[in-house]
Amino acid sequence: MSEQAELLGLLAVHLTLTGLPGAAAALFAARRGERRVPVLLAVALAASATVGLLGFWSFYADPLLGESCSYVFLFGSVALIGWCLYDGGLERSLLRELAVPAALWVLGSAFIVFLGFAHGGSDFAVAMSSTRFSGQLPTDNAIPGYFADWFFHNGHDGRPPAFPGEWLSSDRPPLQVGYLLAQRPFGNDTTGVHYQVASVVLQQLWIVGLWALLTAARVGRLSRGLATIAVVVSDLAIVNGFFVWPKLLPAALLLAAAALVLTPLWDSIRRSLLGAALVAALCGLAMMGHGSSVFGIVPLALVAAYRGLPSWRWLGTAAAVGGVLLVSWAAYQKYDDPPGDRLAKWTLAGVVDVDERGTLEAAVDSYEEAGFGGTLHNKGQNLVTMAGGGPAWDVTKAAIESGDATEIANAVRFISFLYLLPSLGLLLLGPVAMVLWRRRGRARPAEWDLARNCWLVVAVGLPIWGLLVFGNVPDRTVIHVCSYLLPILCIVAAVVGLRAVLPRFAIWWVGLASLLSLGLYLPALTPIPGTTYQPLSFALAALALGGFATLALRGEPEPGSERGPELAQLRRSPLGPVEERADSR
Repeated sequence: MSEQAELLGLLAVHLTLTGLPGAAAALFAARRGERRVPVLLAVALAASATVGLLGFWSFYADPLLGESCSYVFLFGSVALIGWCLYDGGLERSLLRELAVPAALWVLGSAFIVFLGFAHGGSDFAVAMSSTRFSGQLPTDNAIPGYFADWFFHNGHDGRPPAFPGEWLSSDRPPLQVGYLLAQRPFGNDTTGVHYQVASVVLQQLWIVGLWALLTAARVGRLSRGLATIAVVVSDLAIVNGFFVWPKLLPAALLLAAAALVLTPLWDSIRRSLLGAALVAALCGLAMMGHGSSVFGIVPLALVAAYRGLPSWRWLGTAAAVGGVLLVSWAAYQKYDDPPGDRLAKWTLAGVVDVDERGTLEAAVDSYEEAGFGGTLHNKGQNLVTMAGGGPAWDVTKAAIESGDATEIANAVRFISFLYLLPSLGLLLLGPVAMVLWRRRGRARPAEWDLARNCWLVVAVGLPIWGLLVFGNVPDRTVIHVCSYLLPILCIVAAVVGLRAVLPRFAIWWVGLASLLSLGLYLPALTPIPGTTYQPLSFALAALALGGFATLALRGEPEPGSERGPELAQLRRSPLGPVEERADSR
């Protein structure tokens, strides 16, 4: 009981510290006239991540300045929220709409935390997270905490020591480190549970980003709820939400950017310079979360250009905002802890060991060594890896031949963790159904359009990913090499696409897929010695997931259920003209 009470307390602390700056920014934007919920959610995520990045730079400048900024962030957010709510003219209906994704984020974080610790292990939380839902994963989940501890005590006084494995502080962008630093003055421990819970909360921000995308696309209540539930119980969210390397956090920012460029909002966003700043901030902050975000940003940009080109002033504004975010980190990599290019060389040149070559030189050498035939083979293997061929088949065959249920479950977890198409499981029926019954999509245009646009981003992004990744044995297109935006969009597109053409069948099919995924990750297949199942943790995880599902499936009526004429009027927001719809019944 004491363990669960501690986890609840830590959840409350870190949800509050993470959420307040975003809530303050969203309410301020609403008071300034913005009423579109997806835009407000995008503003909230951008503001939250900006505070996280400022946390890094303030502690880097001086630990005392960093601690002072942490208190300013907290009490400044509280004051701004109070000012906005006090006679701010904010409609209760708008506040209720904003409260839904916030509550989903809280419930989703609680679900992952209690499911993760359902076999105990909070006394060695970081080690537990690397084995709870898979075989032994690498120590990457400990890297942000390691460097946060250094900067908290030392700032820029000296060069940070390398993390075991020769990882420099400059090898990984600092966004998660900055969040941890900003929250560090309010609590820490030696067991790692503070760090673990704070990082789980950060990873679950994808819920807010996805809600922005689904509401911006105006999909129906059930479609929106099913898509959100399908992601939260997927291997992607469960494994990577608890194994807290900084992968899902930048995906949250890119989902918010997708809400602005893949939906009807793009027509107004691309005509607003503030819209340019917001899109660029989300993409730049995602790059400050993880460099693999580029594999999500490039296809988003190409699809956005296809849907409607913005002006040169818009592009200039976006470039300026992005430059401000990226240049300072590039300077740190070059001058403070050089070279900071290990991940780039690993991805683009297939070079794992540390050497003195630059990224371009290493890539040229690798391609010259491979030759035309070897390069063609490597790129082909990248495509095979996405489809789950090669090792995935060997693992599956060996597990089936063993006849051991645990071995089979471990094999399914292994394949779902690494290989994109197999990770979709039963949801692969979604795109097939869209092809076979595409004419039925006209009955649900919002679902159809969102699924089509998501698949378009995936169709553009996967070849880019496959071509840029070098493709030798240690460097192939497994899921965690990519931006997690793409697999999340695959799940969303499969669900809403199936809803577009087979709406009733989709409810049962997505429900079955979600139950199978959840059942796969309930047990601890490789428990750490000395740990045991915690029934209360299971109960709290079930309660959180039940609340999540109930809330996600509630909301506005399904499209087509309204009666009477639709009245539309235009008003202006800080980010351009907005169409308001009032349905009379």
